[in-house]
Amino acid sequence: MTLKVLVSFVVEKDGTMTDIKVVRDPGYGMGKEAIKALKAIKTKWTPGKKGGKPVRTAYTLPIVLNVK
Repeated sequence: MTLKVLVSFVVEKDGTMTDIKVVRDPGYGMGKEAIKALKAIKTKWTPGKKGGKPVRTAYTLPIVLNVK
């Protein structure tokens, strides 16, 4: 069985992740686990650029889980 959790978040100008939200949650606690996994990432993301300057950028990320 394949479960898909869809999360959205904002990458700030400094590369940090904020406003993490679950857009589609298949249940079974998967949405909460997806948020916990994203918050555990300590490396900074590369922000979007506009006119060569970093800007806040919204992302939507599908997390696909294969459950046996």
